[in-house]
Amino acid sequence: MLVAGSAAVAGAARRTPVPAPLLLVAVGLVVSYLPGVPDYTLDPHIVLPLVLPPLLHSAALDSSYLDLRANMRPIALLSVGYVLFATVAVGAVAHLLIPGLPLTAALVLGAVVAPPDAVAATAIARRIGLPARLTTLLQGESLFNDATAITAYRVALAAAVGEGISWTEGLREFAFAAVGGVVVGLILMVPLHWLRTRLRDALLQNTLSLLIPFVAYAVAEQFGASGVLAVVVVGLYLGHHSWQVDFATRLQEAAVWRMIDFVLESAVFALIGLQLRVVVGGLGEYSAGESAWYAAVVFLAVVAARYVWVFPSTFVPRMLFPGIREREPGTNWTAPVVVGWAGMRGVVSLAIAFSIPETVHGGGPFPARNLILFLTFTTVIGTLVVHGLTLPSLIRLLGLPGRDPRSETLAEAQAQNTASMAAEQRLAELLADERNALPSPLADRLRTVLEQRRNAVWERLGAVNEVTGESADDTYRRLAREMIEAERKVFVDLRDARRIDEEMLRSLLRRLDLEEAALYREGATDDGS
Repeated sequence: MLVAGSAAVAGAARRTPVPAPLLLVAVGLVVSYLPGVPDYTLDPHIVLPLVLPPLLHSAALDSSYLDLRANMRPIALLSVGYVLFATVAVGAVAHLLIPGLPLTAALVLGAVVAPPDAVAATAIARRIGLPARLTTLLQGESLFNDATAITAYRVALAAAVGEGISWTEGLREFAFAAVGGVVVGLILMVPLHWLRTRLRDALLQNTLSLLIPFVAYAVAEQFGASGVLAVVVVGLYLGHHSWQVDFATRLQEAAVWRMIDFVLESAVFALIGLQLRVVVGGLGEYSAGESAWYAAVVFLAVVAARYVWVFPSTFVPRMLFPGIREREPGTNWTAPVVVGWAGMRGVVSLAIAFSIPETVHGGGPFPARNLILFLTFTTVIGTLVVHGLTLPSLIRLLGLPGRDPRSETLAEAQAQNTASMAAEQRLAELLADERNALPSPLADRLRTVLEQRRNAVWERLGAVNEVTGESADDTYRRLAREMIEAERKVFVDLRDARRIDEEMLRSLLRRLDLEEAALYREGATDDGS
């Protein structure tokens, strides 16, 4: 019911201007109070090792290693520096605000709410068309910040439960987790890629693809290192070298991971809303007024801490180091405003919060555990609703330039032209060998395919049809789809008339499906979806 309901809501969200995460949370909030709905809690033993790795792996596969490397300095400042700063800042505010809350427990709260969500911000950024560099920064932050937050949480938790950990030991543990996670990823990425390229069956390759994030996470955690960083490092490497596996694997892998992302993202955001009743019911000695006041102040502290960090980290290094000004593109005040407002929290914060133990060493209750859960919940909901609903309007108000479809199409056309020329040269070399002799019609067909592929991209830059408003390339794809549909109907009719069998029908339909998939991918690239 959870998966089916969340998938239905997410599908309905695509027909509305409301981002799917927000609608899922809102529906979950309402449903949590319906009679007969069971109590839901996020089990960290399920979310962290079973839900987080595939989501991070899929995001890493789709990320650009080169873009992330080019922006590693600002990404590190966000994913490491900001998370640690927010942990301390929010923890200090909570310690001063809530009577009787020890500093160690307050730092646990700070670490829990510090990392922006790995899904929500980038999903909204893509939908509203943020500039490419800002999208890269948010993607990079969401890939790496969970590792920082989880490690900071473990250090703060050890101090809160009375394990007697010192700050030196905490820093040592933090460094070991970070370096160890990267090292495990570096060790695993090459043999895993080698195995992927040696498997010749697309089904086996994609079965391995499904297992990889869980393997990387489990191996790193076994050594006490960061499983999150191991997953991200492996995913970035495999995504960067995905061209080395065969086309069938890439087609299947893209479809499989899109489905997994859809199901997991829908379910976890629905779970956020469904937990309201459980969280509110556990407040105990805190009154509604006190809880609301604490929630408002912590939310404002989270928002303020991000801006306090983002603005100086954007401009101070540029002022102090001329090399940074030369290497990185210039920016103004609008970019950090958007980055600061894109700090939406999500399922990782809630999963970490629910992993807080009930008691400390010695048997006493963990200080204000239920209040920490409530404040985490309200911060997640607050950032998703307030930031998620207003981020598109903020971007329009600031007038940030989005992606330039014409310049992107021009770059694609130039790349396609260069590749086609190389392919034509290779074809001429092959046909010159008598072992590759082909009848003239077949040789001409190979040349025609290259010419059509090259011209199709240039035609997007041409004028549109005055009657339909379509470009020549749009009309071409539409007519090609109509032709494919006509062929498909004939094949089915022949099967129904028993003139071909089911196996032959499937083979013929697969050939048409691949042709239509190529047309669909071209169209999706054109409209930016």
